[in-house]
Amino acid sequence: MRGVAGDRYSYRDHRKRVVRLMRDMGIGAIYPKPKTTLANKAHKVYPYLLRDIEVTYPNQAWAIDITYIPMAKGFLYLVAIIDWYSRKVLAWRLSNTMDTSFCIEALEEALKHYGPPDIFNSDQGSQFTSTEFTQKLIEHDIRISMDGKGRWVDNVFIERLWRSLKYEEVYLKAYTTPREAELEIGNYMVFYNEERNHQGLNNLTPDEAYFGRQRYAA
Repeated sequence: MRGVAGDRYSYRDHRKRVVRLMRDMGIGAIYPKPKTTLANKAHKVYPYLLRDIEVTYPNQAWAIDITYIPMAKGFLYLVAIIDWYSRKVLAWRLSNTMDTSFCIEALEEALKHYGPPDIFNSDQGSQFTSTEFTQKLIEHDIRISMDGKGRWVDNVFIERLWRSLKYEEVYLKAYTTPREAELEIGNYMVFYNEERNHQGLNNLTPDEAYFGRQRYAA
């Protein structure tokens, strides 16, 4: 399945199909949207560092966010970390609670496999402003950046990941178990990194942009 220009059908056509299927299935209003950004006024908030900065290489800036994943019954929370330059999904985790631990697990995995970025951007959610989370960044000499309150555009690339994931995968299915959701979302993340071309990357995939297309020419 592809959802970009030049593939079997366009993203716009695919999105229309999903909306029509959701309407026909009567699932448009089944799931109340849980809040995924809950601030804690006692936590320190850092300034936004990515405004007017040109991101020109991998690991210059990473971004993290949480979204909800509707299931046949209930929902899960999904956290993901992406590389701002390449759009590559570096790590992700699912959880049935919106605590800090699954965010730290994703961060530790990304750091283990890809090393530290220069800048790490998040919203002002309590998971990301917590001492446990920010200390991990400080220990690796990473500059901490946080969106302006309510400014989703400050983290636009990860918002685009959520849109693609939901319209190309999640809304087409009704996961019955967390294990099923984990497997199917995992498959999509592999597709997104390895196969999904991005116009903003000169039609490269995130993996090609992150690692350099020479690796894929062999």
